[in-house]
Amino acid sequence: MKRFVILLCLVFTFFSCSKKEPVLDVIKVKPVANKTEFGFKYADYNVLNDTLKSGDTFGSILQKQNIGNKKVFEIVAQVKDSFSVRSIRNNKPYTLIRSKKKTKELLAFIYQPDARQYYVIDLRDTIAKAYKKTKPITLKRRTIGGVLKGSLSETLDTYKVEGALASRIAKIYAWSIDFFKLKRGDRFAITFTERFINDSIYDGVDSLEASFFEYKGKIIYAFPFVANAKSNRIEYYNEEGKGLKNFFLKTPIKFSRLTSRFTSNRFHPVQLRWKAHKGTDYAAPHGTPITTTASGVVEQTGYTAGNGNFVKVKHNGTYATQYLHMSRILVRRGQRVTQGQPIGLVGSTGLATGPHVCYRFWKNGIQVDPLRLKLPNGEPLTGANKDRFFKQMKPLKWELDSIANL
Repeated sequence: MKRFVILLCLVFTFFSCSKKEPVLDVIKVKPVANKTEFGFKYADYNVLNDTLKSGDTFGSILQKQNIGNKKVFEIVAQVKDSFSVRSIRNNKPYTLIRSKKKTKELLAFIYQPDARQYYVIDLRDTIAKAYKKTKPITLKRRTIGGVLKGSLSETLDTYKVEGALASRIAKIYAWSIDFFKLKRGDRFAITFTERFINDSIYDGVDSLEASFFEYKGKIIYAFPFVANAKSNRIEYYNEEGKGLKNFFLKTPIKFSRLTSRFTSNRFHPVQLRWKAHKGTDYAAPHGTPITTTASGVVEQTGYTAGNGNFVKVKHNGTYATQYLHMSRILVRRGQRVTQGQPIGLVGSTGLATGPHVCYRFWKNGIQVDPLRLKLPNGEPLTGANKDRFFKQMKPLKWELDSIANL
């Protein structure tokens, strides 16, 4: 009996092992493209993306899609009021929407002049149509802050913020901060909004909501505010409601380098002797725009052996400024100029060893050092505007102070 049971088990095991496991067929499914762009669902079409190269024209691209000269001419005539085929430029992207049939018939041509806008030339009907569209923009807000890790541009780069914001900030603080004097380790904080195309493609900074920078040991805030609803003009104010825009700009050149100060005794690099230097020198590349630091009337333009090409501007009965060593003068005598307006280009005419501007400043007819002068400020907010400003400013200031641990 025992031998019978063992034999039965061996037979069962044999048949169990010899029984083959079922084999499952693995079918590889190709993912379907769900992308929709320019109003076309890509899965429904044959899509070709390319970039305009030298020699490409609207006509040559269509001809490669088996569209003859006569048809191309008809299409150009039909869309001319909405799209000029001559406006397309090299290195700009374009997209061809074609049918999935063997013929790959061209159904639409899409041209993108920039990251946000595009033109569609729709060829699906007997008469071609063209229209312009703008991709949806999403605004995202963020606050960055801490200490400067170098220049403002270098610091913004570490936060992956476009460099153009540095120029915008320098313009806002032009009356109160010389950004070349900011030091590594100075504190800062900035709240701003950024644009994203289709919620994903970075398109730069849209607006600045608030900021502060530590300058010579002092925290200087900037908050945008519209005081006059009719003009809707944005001006910037500090935390006390005082305007940042002063009567004079801090320097006549953006992002220049101060090379020589106002002094009663300086060794002249060309004349090789000690003498007074009644100006402030700012070095910058040849051709850099020189701007008037305040509005006024051009009192003098000309050339002398020492000053080279120069411009002198009278601002009022008290103040006047002069700009020396220009490579080119951009204004004429008697012309009214506004603060920040280019009046000349940096050069090295006259007694100069290299490209720079010598900035001279008069108060009541006497040359003085503008860096040591207490200059007139902008108008402060008052009344209802001041109350409205404080209500808007306080949460923004708290946010800046929090991220910078003030």
